[in-house]
Amino acid sequence: MMSNKDGKENIRAAMILEVIGRPPEHLVATLEDLMKQIRAEKGVDIVEQKINEPVPIKDQKDFYTTFAEVEVEVEDMLYLAVLMFKYMPAHIEVISPEIVPMTNNGWNDIFNELVRRLHSYDEVAGVLDMEKKILENKLREALGQQPEPIKKETKPAIEKIKKEKKARKE
Repeated sequence: MMSNKDGKENIRAAMILEVIGRPPEHLVATLEDLMKQIRAEKGVDIVEQKINEPVPIKDQKDFYTTFAEVEVEVEDMLYLAVLMFKYMPAHIEVISPEIVPMTNNGWNDIFNELVRRLHSYDEVAGVLDMEKKILENKLREALGQQPEPIKKETKPAIEKIKKEKKARKE
């Protein structure tokens, strides 16, 4: 176990990342790509990794599942929280140290990351709901029915999400 720049013991954790889809080769390639992305994360080292062979999903024609077992070492609990939010592992377990002391600033960083992500997800959910309503209204119009009114205050949220998506692609 290594120590970080502050002299504190690094945190070692195990994660399981699952993927479902087809073809099976794509699942392995996807997990390999995720390992590269995790390796590039600030304050994170992959200690061990194992990508399992894809297996067919029972009662699902041509769909496969597989998972990667990844052991990471992070400098700070915030980096582990970022991995959790960014990669959404099916399971995560802190291996060591047994007790992880944290300052209130450390907790603040984690809570603020959590709140930031939750707001982002809430905004996306709102946009999806708005887009669904727009599509329903277009369908109603095509069927000769009266469309339902859409709240004006939700339209700026759609524009904001579209701008953010465009900025990420550039």
